[in-house]
Amino acid sequence: MALVDRVKNILLSPRAEWQVIDAEPATVSSLYAGYIAPLSAIPAICQAVGMALIGISIPFVGGSYKTPFVSAITNAAVTYVLGLVAIYIVALIVDALAPSFGGTKNPIQALKVVAYAYTAAWVGGIFSLIPALGIIALIFALYSLYLLYLGLPVLMKAPAEKALGYTVVVVLVTFVVMFVIFYIVRMLGFGYGMGAMSGGSPYRP
Repeated sequence: MALVDRVKNILLSPRAEWQVIDAEPATVSSLYAGYIAPLSAIPAICQAVGMALIGISIPFVGGSYKTPFVSAITNAAVTYVLGLVAIYIVALIVDALAPSFGGTKNPIQALKVVAYAYTAAWVGGIFSLIPALGIIALIFALYSLYLLYLGLPVLMKAPAEKALGYTVVVVLVTFVVMFVIFYIVRMLGFGYGMGAMSGGSPYRP
């Protein structure tokens, strides 16, 4: 219930919840085991099920493409693991950039702000069960950017007036990180999981 309460609070009353999060003790292992690992599994699992059982309609051609079940599970596993790595990398970036925006470096606080800001994107991953509703998942992902904007000044102690610039730079660097991960996934021969998030073709098995 602690996890459920945290998800509800960060989504519905983020300003107050960031203050609570700021004061909480945490470790890398506690954040991963208690929050990041279970929540980040939502989009991976839902997308795998949606692509394998429902599929995506093919524009101008008709019909739909369904990913073979084994490929869907494999893609989901690879996407999930690399997603866990990406969270840590983005947290390192947030921590490294803090002094540039008047903030204070603190690797645990950086991981906290990234993990909890990602909450909306992970919860929105539920809509990947029906690939046609992917636009709703995108809206949730955009809300995660707003959560990041609110959380950076509180946890990283950056001045409020620099929060927007801090957020923009973090987002841009995150896109670069996600592109690199997407490229690695493609090079390994896996496709749709990261491709759907990165604008790539979802039709590759």
